[in-house]
Amino acid sequence: MKKVAIIQDMSSFGKCSLTAAIPVLSVMGVQACPLPTAVLSAQTGYPSYYCHDLTNAMPLYTEEWKKLHVSFDGIHTGYITGKEQIRQILTFLESFYTDRTLLLVDPVLGDNGIAYDNFDEELLEQMKVLVARADIITPNLTECCLLTGYSYDTLHRCIDEQDYLKIVEDLGKLLQQATGAEIIITGIQPPSQEFTIGNMYINDTDTLFTTVPFNNKSYSGTGDLFASVLMGSRLRGMGMEQAITLAKEFLLAAIEDTALDDTPLEAGVNFEKYLRMLL
Repeated sequence: MKKVAIIQDMSSFGKCSLTAAIPVLSVMGVQACPLPTAVLSAQTGYPSYYCHDLTNAMPLYTEEWKKLHVSFDGIHTGYITGKEQIRQILTFLESFYTDRTLLLVDPVLGDNGIAYDNFDEELLEQMKVLVARADIITPNLTECCLLTGYSYDTLHRCIDEQDYLKIVEDLGKLLQQATGAEIIITGIQPPSQEFTIGNMYINDTDTLFTTVPFNNKSYSGTGDLFASVLMGSRLRGMGMEQAITLAKEFLLAAIEDTALDDTPLEAGVNFEKYLRMLL
């Protein structure tokens, strides 16, 4: 059985990070091996939550796993509490990343044009070092702008759909050229496209932009679910376009169900009953 080290937080409520990645990878036949960056009573979108930072524990995981002589087919990084955790991840990669390992980095820095509370310039520079090691990078549009130094506000002042998409593609190509990774930019909503939202896949030769219906609601954990399906699919030997299609269909079903259930946005999506789509 293939194994993936998942380096991100464990939030009890919100259906994100480890509570999203573990069931998705498990049903896809991949062993999920969590290395938690923090333990939270609920994800940070809730009005109140407790967070226990595990930065000091991360090197202990690395050392203990080295004693076990384990290896990983994939490494998936997500939410981190600060720049020191990126340094710990880079140390982890020195021991466990090989030319046979698939490294997926979700560069969790911000959303909707706003950087998260833990963001600073040093964190951004450390994240650029980490994404340069990645094989797959899944930034949302805000994170892509931060990583490439482009103004999110300038992008959203663009009113022509084709011009908007060309700017996004150029940013994705900049990131691809800087890292050599496959890039999937998520959460793209061009001007006048109120009821659709898209992803743009960019590799060293091609660009693919696809959309799905959008209900104008942004649920917790959808990016984590998306990235986890990509990881599981690639370890099955699927191509990226096929993996993206599967992730989109899975999420669309879960989101439609969640909207009918009138679930609060911070609670995440009802994905559990649709895990069968990933078998």
